[in-house]
Amino acid sequence: MGNLRIIGGERRGFPLASPRDSELRPTSNRVREALFDILGPAIVGGRVLDLFAGTGAVGLEALSRGAAACLFIESAPIAAALIRTNLKSCRFEDRGELRSGSLPEALDVLEHRPDFDFVFLDPPYGGGDLGFAVLERLGSGKLVAPEGRVAFEHRKSHEIPSEFGRLRHRRTARYGDSEISFFTVFEPRS
Repeated sequence: MGNLRIIGGERRGFPLASPRDSELRPTSNRVREALFDILGPAIVGGRVLDLFAGTGAVGLEALSRGAAACLFIESAPIAAALIRTNLKSCRFEDRGELRSGSLPEALDVLEHRPDFDFVFLDPPYGGGDLGFAVLERLGSGKLVAPEGRVAFEHRKSHEIPSEFGRLRHRRTARYGDSEISFFTVFEPRS
């Protein structure tokens, strides 16, 4: 996949290293642009968690647009190497952290960390319910800040449940064969 680049912010136009012939399917420039148009200035100063990070394109875009920090989680060594390369070429090494691990298990070691304001997950399209398992884990824990948002990229053929624990589905946006479903935290009144 060629022409992968940062779309906006301080590193706008920076090319990103991307796979030549692997099974990685980076979030397209078009979808990232639409995603950040929806998020707007809320990303500035936020803490971001990029799950199934692939090339890291979403987290890098968030950093370029002013996010304070991004934690990337990726299990594939080839993808992790791409993230390291992209963090270095964008000069975001001081604000980006990469962890290797399989999801959802890799989330277990993060419960001690501060809440994340924005979580993006883009599981492998052939991964079946893997995305739902991660959403269940996010909805049952405290990784997502009370005002935080979760964006889940998936095939348009997936039927999305209305809730995962304390996460509530708010809207879905369609981009070709892909959709992004947005969730917010629901805290019951006491």
